[in-house]
Amino acid sequence: MKLSFLGAADTVTGSRHLLDTGSQRLLLDCGLFQGFKTLRERNWIPLGLASQGLDAVLLSHAHLDHSGYLPALVRQGFKGPIFSTGATRQLCEVLLLDAAKLQEEDARHANRHHTSRHEKALPLYSSSDAKKALAHFVGLPRDGRLRLKDCEIRFTPVGHLLGACAIRIESEAGRSLLFSGDLGRSNDLLMPPPQQPQGAEVLLIESTYGNRLHAPEDVQARLAQIIRATLARGGSVLLPSFAVGRAQALMLVLQRLREAGELPRHVPILLDSPMAAEATEITRRNGRLLRISPRELATLDDGVTVVSKAADSLKAAVRAMGRPSIIISASGMATGGRVLNYLKTLAPGARHHIVFPGFQVGGSRGAKMVEGAREIKLQGEYVPVNAEVSHLDGFSGHADADGLMAWLRGLDRAPEQVFVVHGDPAASDALRSRIQDELGWRVRVPQHGETVSL
Repeated sequence: MKLSFLGAADTVTGSRHLLDTGSQRLLLDCGLFQGFKTLRERNWIPLGLASQGLDAVLLSHAHLDHSGYLPALVRQGFKGPIFSTGATRQLCEVLLLDAAKLQEEDARHANRHHTSRHEKALPLYSSSDAKKALAHFVGLPRDGRLRLKDCEIRFTPVGHLLGACAIRIESEAGRSLLFSGDLGRSNDLLMPPPQQPQGAEVLLIESTYGNRLHAPEDVQARLAQIIRATLARGGSVLLPSFAVGRAQALMLVLQRLREAGELPRHVPILLDSPMAAEATEITRRNGRLLRISPRELATLDDGVTVVSKAADSLKAAVRAMGRPSIIISASGMATGGRVLNYLKTLAPGARHHIVFPGFQVGGSRGAKMVEGAREIKLQGEYVPVNAEVSHLDGFSGHADADGLMAWLRGLDRAPEQVFVVHGDPAASDALRSRIQDELGWRVRVPQHGETVSL
Protein backbone atom coordinates (compact mmCIF):
# COMPACT_ATOMS: atom_id res chain seq x y z
CA MET A 1 0.00 0.00 0.00
CA LYS A 2 1.11 3.55 -0.77
CA LEU A 3 -0.35 6.81 0.47
CA SER A 4 0.13 10.19 -1.22
CA PHE A 5 -0.76 13.46 0.48
CA LEU A 6 -2.11 15.68 -2.29
CA GLY A 7 -3.77 18.23 -0.01
CA ALA A 8 -4.43 19.18 3.63
CA ALA A 9 -0.87 18.15 4.48
CA ASP A 10 0.59 21.56 5.30
CA THR A 11 -2.68 23.47 5.59
CA VAL A 12 -6.21 23.10 6.88
CA THR A 13 -7.87 22.93 3.44
CA GLY A 14 -7.71 20.95 0.21
CA SER A 15 -8.31 17.49 1.71
CA ARG A 16 -7.02 14.93 -0.83
CA HIS A 17 -5.28 11.67 0.09
CA LEU A 18 -4.52 9.03 -2.54
CA LEU A 19 -4.37 5.40 -1.39
CA ASP A 20 -2.82 2.85 -3.77
CA THR A 21 -3.65 -0.65 -2.53
CA GLY A 22 -1.79 -2.37 -5.35
CA SER A 23 -4.98 -3.39 -7.09
CA GLN A 24 -6.78 -0.03 -7.11
CA ARG A 25 -6.29 3.66 -6.48
CA LEU A 26 -8.73 5.35 -4.09
CA LEU A 27 -8.91 9.08 -3.42
CA LEU A 28 -9.99 10.00 0.11
CA ASP A 29 -11.75 13.35 -0.30
CA CYS A 30 -11.32 15.78 -3.19
CA GLY A 31 -11.40 19.25 -1.69
CA LEU A 32 -10.63 22.82 -2.65
CA PHE A 33 -7.74 24.79 -1.24
CA GLN A 34 -8.99 27.95 0.46
CA GLY A 35 -7.51 30.96 2.24
CA PHE A 36 -4.10 32.34 1.27
CA LYS A 37 -3.58 32.96 -2.44
CA THR A 38 -0.54 30.66 -2.58
CA LEU A 39 -2.83 27.84 -1.46
CA ARG A 40 -5.73 28.77 -3.75
CA GLU A 41 -3.35 28.67 -6.72
CA ARG A 42 -2.91 24.93 -6.11
CA ASN A 43 -6.49 24.45 -7.30
CA TRP A 44 -5.31 25.27 -10.81
CA ILE A 45 -2.72 22.48 -10.86
CA PRO A 46 -4.29 19.34 -12.43
CA LEU A 47 -4.07 16.24 -10.24
CA GLY A 48 -3.27 14.09 -13.23
CA LEU A 49 -4.92 11.11 -11.56
CA ALA A 50 -7.41 10.27 -14.30
CA SER A 51 -4.69 9.13 -16.69
CA GLN A 52 -3.09 7.12 -13.85
CA GLY A 53 -6.19 5.00 -13.32
CA LEU A 54 -8.00 6.49 -10.33
CA ASP A 55 -10.70 3.95 -9.50
CA ALA A 56 -12.97 5.75 -7.03
CA VAL A 57 -13.38 8.68 -4.64
CA LEU A 58 -14.40 8.07 -1.02
CA LEU A 59 -15.93 11.26 0.35
CA SER A 60 -15.96 11.93 4.11
CA HIS A 61 -18.41 14.85 3.95
CA ALA A 62 -19.76 17.72 1.87
CA HIS A 63 -17.81 20.82 2.96
CA LEU A 64 -16.01 22.35 -0.02
CA ASP A 65 -12.52 21.86 1.42
CA HIS A 66 -13.33 18.14 1.18
CA SER A 67 -15.60 17.95 -1.88
CA GLY A 68 -15.15 21.17 -3.86
CA TYR A 69 -12.55 19.90 -6.34
CA LEU A 70 -14.74 17.05 -7.62
CA PRO A 71 -16.06 18.97 -10.69
CA ALA A 72 -12.47 19.83 -11.66
CA LEU A 73 -11.49 16.17 -11.30
CA VAL A 74 -14.35 15.11 -13.57
CA ARG A 75 -13.39 17.86 -16.00
CA GLN A 76 -9.89 16.31 -16.13
CA GLY A 77 -11.38 12.97 -17.21
CA PHE A 78 -12.26 11.06 -14.05
CA LYS A 79 -15.01 8.55 -14.85
CA GLY A 80 -15.26 6.47 -11.68
CA PRO A 81 -17.76 6.43 -8.81
CA ILE A 82 -17.85 8.86 -5.88
CA PHE A 83 -19.02 7.04 -2.76
CA SER A 84 -20.69 8.99 0.05
CA THR A 85 -23.59 8.90 2.47
CA GLY A 86 -26.99 10.00 1.20
CA ALA A 87 -26.94 13.22 3.21
CA THR A 88 -23.51 14.10 1.83
CA ARG A 89 -24.78 13.62 -1.71
CA GLN A 90 -27.78 15.87 -1.02
CA LEU A 91 -25.61 18.63 0.42
CA CYS A 92 -23.04 18.34 -2.37
CA GLU A 93 -25.76 18.97 -4.92
CA VAL A 94 -26.32 22.36 -3.30
CA LEU A 95 -22.69 23.18 -2.50
CA LEU A 96 -21.03 22.20 -5.77
CA LEU A 97 -23.60 23.91 -7.98
CA ASP A 98 -23.32 27.05 -5.87
CA ALA A 99 -19.51 26.97 -5.97
CA ALA A 100 -19.58 26.70 -9.76
CA LYS A 101 -22.09 29.54 -10.03
CA LEU A 102 -19.98 31.82 -7.82
CA GLN A 103 -16.86 31.07 -9.85
CA GLU A 104 -18.69 31.83 -13.08
CA GLU A 105 -20.04 35.09 -11.63
CA ASP A 106 -16.59 36.12 -10.34
CA ALA A 107 -15.05 35.43 -13.75
CA ARG A 108 -17.75 37.49 -15.50
CA HIS A 109 -17.30 40.35 -13.03
CA ALA A 110 -13.52 40.31 -13.52
CA ASN A 111 -13.88 40.36 -17.30
CA ARG A 112 -16.51 43.10 -17.22
CA HIS A 113 -14.49 45.37 -14.93
CA HIS A 114 -11.04 44.30 -16.20
CA THR A 115 -9.83 43.35 -12.71
CA SER A 116 -8.14 40.11 -13.74
CA ARG A 117 -4.43 39.95 -14.48
CA HIS A 118 -5.21 37.40 -17.17
CA GLU A 119 -6.43 38.29 -20.63
CA LYS A 120 -9.66 36.45 -19.83
CA ALA A 121 -10.69 35.29 -16.36
CA LEU A 122 -12.05 31.73 -16.30
CA PRO A 123 -13.85 29.78 -13.57
CA LEU A 124 -12.06 26.76 -12.16
CA TYR A 125 -15.06 24.76 -13.31
CA SER A 126 -18.54 25.39 -14.66
CA SER A 127 -22.07 24.51 -13.56
CA SER A 128 -22.02 21.84 -16.25
CA ASP A 129 -18.90 20.30 -14.68
CA ALA A 130 -20.62 20.29 -11.27
CA LYS A 131 -23.68 18.51 -12.68
CA LYS A 132 -21.44 15.91 -14.32
CA ALA A 133 -19.65 15.33 -11.02
CA LEU A 134 -22.95 14.84 -9.19
CA ALA A 135 -23.87 12.11 -11.69
CA HIS A 136 -20.87 10.10 -10.43
CA PHE A 137 -22.16 9.87 -6.83
CA VAL A 138 -23.07 6.41 -5.58
CA GLY A 139 -24.95 5.91 -2.31
CA LEU A 140 -23.87 3.56 0.45
CA PRO A 141 -25.78 0.63 1.94
CA ARG A 142 -27.63 1.55 5.14
CA ASP A 143 -24.92 0.04 7.36
CA GLY A 144 -22.22 2.14 5.69
CA ARG A 145 -20.30 -0.93 4.52
CA LEU A 146 -18.89 -1.25 1.03
CA ARG A 147 -16.67 -3.70 -0.84
CA LEU A 148 -14.40 -2.50 -3.64
CA LYS A 149 -12.32 -5.25 -5.23
CA ASP A 150 -10.01 -6.49 -2.46
CA CYS A 151 -11.03 -3.88 0.13
CA GLU A 152 -13.68 -3.74 2.82
CA ILE A 153 -14.72 -0.12 3.50
CA ARG A 154 -16.75 1.20 6.42
CA PHE A 155 -18.18 4.70 6.88
CA THR A 156 -18.78 5.67 10.55
CA PRO A 157 -20.66 8.88 11.56
CA VAL A 158 -18.50 11.47 13.32
CA GLY A 159 -20.92 14.38 13.91
CA HIS A 160 -19.61 17.68 12.48
CA LEU A 161 -22.10 17.87 9.57
CA LEU A 162 -25.01 15.93 8.13
CA GLY A 163 -23.60 12.73 6.61
CA ALA A 164 -20.01 13.26 7.81
CA CYS A 165 -18.10 10.03 8.42
CA ALA A 166 -14.74 8.58 9.21
CA ILE A 167 -13.64 6.06 6.56
CA ARG A 168 -11.90 2.76 7.30
CA ILE A 169 -10.32 0.66 4.54
CA GLU A 170 -9.02 -2.88 5.01
CA SER A 171 -7.44 -4.98 2.28
CA GLU A 172 -7.64 -8.75 1.96
CA ALA A 173 -3.97 -8.81 2.96
CA GLY A 174 -5.03 -7.46 6.34
CA ARG A 175 -3.57 -3.97 6.03
CA SER A 176 -5.94 -1.27 7.27
CA LEU A 177 -6.20 2.52 7.21
CA LEU A 178 -8.57 4.84 9.10
CA PHE A 179 -9.25 8.39 7.92
CA SER A 180 -10.98 10.58 10.51
CA GLY A 181 -12.45 13.12 8.10
CA ASP A 182 -13.53 16.12 10.22
CA LEU A 183 -14.54 15.20 13.77
CA GLY A 184 -17.48 16.93 15.42
CA ARG A 185 -17.91 18.13 19.00
CA SER A 186 -19.47 16.16 21.81
CA ASN A 187 -21.74 19.14 22.62
CA ASP A 188 -22.56 20.36 19.10
CA LEU A 189 -25.82 22.30 18.77
CA LEU A 190 -27.18 20.15 15.94
CA MET A 191 -25.12 16.99 15.56
CA PRO A 192 -24.67 14.05 17.95
CA PRO A 193 -21.16 13.19 19.22
CA PRO A 194 -18.75 11.30 16.94
CA GLN A 195 -19.12 7.52 16.93
CA GLN A 196 -16.07 5.36 17.53
CA PRO A 197 -14.91 3.32 14.53
CA GLN A 198 -12.73 0.24 14.61
CA GLY A 199 -9.02 1.07 14.83
CA ALA A 200 -6.49 0.51 12.07
CA GLU A 201 -2.76 0.10 11.50
CA VAL A 202 -2.48 3.49 9.77
CA LEU A 203 -4.42 6.52 10.96
CA LEU A 204 -5.02 9.92 9.37
CA ILE A 205 -6.29 12.39 11.96
CA GLU A 206 -7.49 15.95 11.29
CA SER A 207 -6.01 18.76 13.38
CA THR A 208 -8.10 21.87 12.66
CA TYR A 209 -8.18 22.70 16.38
CA GLY A 210 -5.06 20.70 17.24
CA ASN A 211 -3.57 23.52 19.30
CA ARG A 212 -6.74 25.05 20.75
CA LEU A 213 -9.54 24.41 23.20
CA HIS A 214 -13.02 25.79 22.72
CA ALA A 215 -13.79 28.60 25.12
CA PRO A 216 -16.30 27.54 27.79
CA GLU A 217 -18.68 30.29 26.75
CA ASP A 218 -22.45 30.09 26.48
CA VAL A 219 -22.84 31.07 22.81
CA GLN A 220 -26.56 31.69 23.21
CA ALA A 221 -25.96 34.14 26.06
CA ARG A 222 -23.05 35.79 24.25
CA LEU A 223 -25.04 36.25 21.04
CA ALA A 224 -27.96 37.66 23.04
CA GLN A 225 -25.60 40.18 24.65
CA ILE A 226 -24.22 41.24 21.25
CA ILE A 227 -27.70 41.64 19.77
CA ARG A 228 -29.00 43.68 22.72
CA ALA A 229 -26.02 46.06 22.67
CA THR A 230 -26.15 46.51 18.88
CA LEU A 231 -29.90 47.09 18.71
CA ALA A 232 -29.64 49.62 21.56
CA ARG A 233 -27.36 51.82 19.44
CA GLY A 234 -29.51 51.40 16.33
CA GLY A 235 -27.24 48.98 14.51
CA SER A 236 -27.64 45.70 12.63
CA VAL A 237 -25.96 42.39 13.41
CA LEU A 238 -24.38 40.59 10.44
CA LEU A 239 -23.58 36.90 10.82
CA PRO A 240 -21.40 35.68 7.91
CA SER A 241 -22.22 32.00 7.87
CA PHE A 242 -21.61 28.76 6.08
CA ALA A 243 -24.88 27.93 4.38
CA VAL A 244 -24.73 24.30 5.42
CA GLY A 245 -24.78 23.45 9.12
CA ARG A 246 -23.77 26.82 10.54
CA ALA A 247 -26.77 28.78 9.24
CA GLN A 248 -29.13 26.18 10.71
CA ALA A 249 -27.33 26.30 14.09
CA LEU A 250 -27.63 30.10 14.13
CA MET A 251 -31.34 29.96 13.36
CA LEU A 252 -31.78 27.42 16.15
CA VAL A 253 -30.13 29.75 18.67
CA LEU A 254 -32.11 32.78 17.43
CA GLN A 255 -35.37 30.82 17.81
CA ARG A 256 -34.37 29.85 21.35
CA LEU A 257 -33.64 33.50 22.14
CA ARG A 258 -37.06 34.51 20.84
CA GLU A 259 -38.72 31.79 22.90
CA ALA A 260 -36.88 33.05 25.98
CA GLY A 261 -37.99 36.63 25.30
CA GLU A 262 -34.40 37.81 24.79
CA LEU A 263 -34.88 38.75 21.14
CA PRO A 264 -37.70 41.18 20.28
CA ARG A 265 -40.06 39.64 17.75
CA HIS A 266 -40.30 42.88 15.77
CA VAL A 267 -36.60 42.74 14.84
CA PRO A 268 -36.29 41.28 11.31
CA ILE A 269 -34.22 38.12 10.84
CA LEU A 270 -33.00 37.76 7.25
CA LEU A 271 -31.57 34.62 5.73
CA ASP A 272 -29.85 35.94 2.61
CA SER A 273 -28.59 32.72 1.11
CA PRO A 274 -30.73 30.61 -1.20
CA MET A 275 -28.27 27.79 -0.58
CA ALA A 276 -28.85 28.02 3.18
CA ALA A 277 -32.60 27.83 2.58
CA GLU A 278 -32.10 24.67 0.52
CA ALA A 279 -29.77 23.25 3.16
CA THR A 280 -32.44 23.88 5.81
CA GLU A 281 -34.87 21.70 3.85
CA ILE A 282 -32.22 18.99 3.52
CA THR A 283 -31.65 19.27 7.27
CA ARG A 284 -35.37 18.67 7.86
CA ARG A 285 -35.35 15.63 5.58
CA ASN A 286 -32.49 14.17 7.62
CA GLY A 287 -33.85 14.96 11.06
CA ARG A 288 -33.04 11.45 12.32
CA LEU A 289 -29.34 12.38 12.11
CA LEU A 290 -29.73 15.37 14.44
CA ARG A 291 -29.83 15.77 18.21
CA ILE A 292 -32.58 18.45 18.36
CA SER A 293 -36.28 17.80 18.92
CA PRO A 294 -38.77 17.46 16.03
CA ARG A 295 -40.51 20.63 17.26
CA GLU A 296 -37.33 22.71 17.09
CA LEU A 297 -36.52 21.27 13.69
CA ALA A 298 -39.99 22.12 12.37
CA THR A 299 -39.78 25.74 13.61
CA LEU A 300 -36.15 26.34 12.63
CA ASP A 301 -36.95 29.17 10.20
CA ASP A 302 -40.21 30.46 11.68
CA GLY A 303 -40.34 34.24 11.32
CA VAL A 304 -37.21 34.25 9.17
CA THR A 305 -37.37 36.14 5.87
CA VAL A 306 -35.52 34.36 3.08
CA VAL A 307 -34.00 36.76 0.54
CA SER A 308 -34.22 34.85 -2.74
CA LYS A 309 -33.34 37.28 -5.52
CA ALA A 310 -29.94 38.90 -5.98
CA ALA A 311 -31.55 42.30 -6.59
CA ASP A 312 -33.46 42.00 -3.30
CA SER A 313 -30.18 41.23 -1.54
CA LEU A 314 -28.71 44.56 -2.62
CA LYS A 315 -31.84 46.39 -1.42
CA ALA A 316 -31.82 44.53 1.91
CA ALA A 317 -28.17 45.44 2.47
CA VAL A 318 -28.99 49.13 2.01
CA ARG A 319 -32.06 48.91 4.30
CA ALA A 320 -30.01 47.24 7.04
CA MET A 321 -27.94 50.42 7.37
CA GLY A 322 -30.97 52.28 8.72
CA ARG A 323 -33.26 49.57 10.07
CA PRO A 324 -31.79 47.36 12.83
CA SER A 325 -31.84 43.77 11.60
CA ILE A 326 -30.18 40.41 12.12
CA ILE A 327 -28.74 39.02 8.91
CA ILE A 328 -27.39 35.54 8.22
CA SER A 329 -25.60 35.45 4.87
CA ALA A 330 -23.00 33.31 3.13
CA SER A 331 -20.12 32.81 2.80
CA GLY A 332 -18.95 32.04 6.31
CA MET A 333 -15.43 33.41 5.86
CA ALA A 334 -16.60 36.34 3.70
CA THR A 335 -14.66 35.02 0.73
CA GLY A 336 -17.57 35.62 -1.65
CA GLY A 337 -21.33 35.44 -2.01
CA ARG A 338 -24.05 37.84 -0.92
CA VAL A 339 -22.47 38.59 2.45
CA LEU A 340 -20.21 40.99 0.53
CA ASN A 341 -23.25 43.22 -0.13
CA TYR A 342 -23.73 43.61 3.63
CA LEU A 343 -20.06 44.05 4.41
CA LYS A 344 -19.92 46.90 1.91
CA THR A 345 -22.83 48.73 3.56
CA LEU A 346 -22.40 47.79 7.24
CA ALA A 347 -18.63 47.54 7.80
CA PRO A 348 -18.08 51.34 7.57
CA GLY A 349 -20.74 52.05 10.26
CA ALA A 350 -19.58 52.02 13.89
CA ARG A 351 -23.04 51.17 15.26
CA HIS A 352 -23.18 47.82 13.45
CA HIS A 353 -21.68 44.51 14.61
CA ILE A 354 -20.17 41.78 12.41
CA VAL A 355 -20.03 38.41 14.16
CA PHE A 356 -18.05 35.51 12.70
CA PRO A 357 -19.38 32.24 14.16
CA GLY A 358 -16.74 29.55 13.85
CA PHE A 359 -13.34 28.80 12.32
CA GLN A 360 -11.76 31.29 9.91
CA VAL A 361 -9.08 30.02 7.51
CA GLY A 362 -5.90 32.10 7.45
CA GLY A 363 -5.86 34.56 4.55
CA SER A 364 -9.65 34.80 4.27
CA ARG A 365 -11.47 38.10 4.75
CA GLY A 366 -13.05 36.69 7.86
CA ALA A 367 -9.68 35.86 9.41
CA LYS A 368 -8.32 39.30 8.56
CA MET A 369 -11.30 41.05 10.14
CA VAL A 370 -11.17 38.88 13.28
CA GLU A 371 -7.47 39.73 13.53
CA GLY A 372 -8.34 43.45 13.50
CA ALA A 373 -8.07 44.63 9.87
CA ARG A 374 -9.39 48.18 9.60
CA GLU A 375 -10.13 47.91 5.88
CA ILE A 376 -10.96 45.06 3.51
CA LYS A 377 -10.83 44.70 -0.24
CA LEU A 378 -14.20 44.00 -1.84
CA GLN A 379 -14.42 43.51 -5.61
CA GLY A 380 -11.40 45.69 -6.26
CA GLU A 381 -12.29 48.45 -3.78
CA TYR A 382 -11.10 49.05 -0.22
CA VAL A 383 -13.86 49.39 2.38
CA PRO A 384 -13.17 50.74 5.90
CA VAL A 385 -14.08 48.53 8.87
CA ASN A 386 -15.51 50.73 11.62
CA ALA A 387 -18.15 48.23 12.75
CA GLU A 388 -17.51 46.13 15.84
CA VAL A 389 -16.16 42.67 14.92
CA SER A 390 -16.47 39.56 17.09
CA HIS A 391 -15.61 35.88 16.78
CA LEU A 392 -17.89 33.27 18.37
CA ASP A 393 -15.79 30.13 18.57
CA GLY A 394 -18.60 28.23 20.25
CA PHE A 395 -20.39 27.72 16.92
CA SER A 396 -17.48 25.74 15.51
CA GLY A 397 -18.39 22.27 14.30
CA HIS A 398 -14.90 20.87 14.95
CA ALA A 399 -13.66 18.91 17.94
CA ASP A 400 -10.99 20.85 19.82
CA ALA A 401 -7.60 19.42 20.86
CA ASP A 402 -9.04 17.60 23.88
CA GLY A 403 -11.90 16.27 21.76
CA LEU A 404 -9.47 14.92 19.16
CA MET A 405 -7.40 13.22 21.86
CA ALA A 406 -10.54 11.70 23.45
CA TRP A 407 -11.55 10.21 20.09
CA LEU A 408 -8.06 8.76 19.63
CA ARG A 409 -8.10 7.25 23.13
CA GLY A 410 -11.41 5.60 22.32
CA LEU A 411 -9.97 3.50 19.48
CA ASP A 412 -9.88 -0.21 20.23
CA ARG A 413 -6.19 -0.49 19.36
CA ALA A 414 -3.12 1.64 18.86
CA PRO A 415 -2.12 2.31 15.24
CA GLU A 416 1.35 1.52 13.95
CA GLN A 417 1.60 4.95 12.35
CA VAL A 418 -0.35 8.20 12.69
CA PHE A 419 -0.32 11.02 10.13
CA VAL A 420 -1.60 14.39 11.33
CA VAL A 421 -3.38 16.23 8.48
CA HIS A 422 -5.89 19.01 7.86
CA GLY A 423 -4.45 21.70 10.09
CA ASP A 424 -2.35 24.82 9.98
CA PRO A 425 1.33 23.95 10.72
CA ALA A 426 1.16 25.08 14.36
CA ALA A 427 -2.06 23.14 15.01
CA SER A 428 -0.79 19.96 13.33
CA ASP A 429 2.51 20.01 15.17
CA ALA A 430 0.84 20.66 18.52
CA LEU A 431 -1.44 17.64 18.05
CA ARG A 432 1.52 15.54 16.88
CA SER A 433 3.35 16.41 20.08
CA ARG A 434 0.38 15.47 22.27
CA ILE A 435 -0.13 12.14 20.50
CA GLN A 436 3.54 11.31 20.90
CA ASP A 437 3.83 12.42 24.53
CA GLU A 438 0.46 11.29 25.90
CA LEU A 439 -0.23 8.15 23.85
CA GLY A 440 3.28 7.09 22.87
CA TRP A 441 2.24 6.43 19.30
CA ARG A 442 4.45 6.78 16.26
CA VAL A 443 3.27 10.00 14.65
CA ARG A 444 4.34 12.70 12.22
CA VAL A 445 3.05 15.52 10.03
CA PRO A 446 3.40 14.69 6.30
CA GLN A 447 4.47 17.19 3.65
CA HIS A 448 2.35 18.27 0.70
CA GLY A 449 2.94 15.97 -2.25
CA GLU A 450 4.73 13.32 -0.16
CA THR A 451 4.21 9.60 -0.85
CA VAL A 452 4.82 6.96 1.81
CA SER A 453 4.79 3.16 1.73
CA LEU A 454 2.54 1.59 4.34
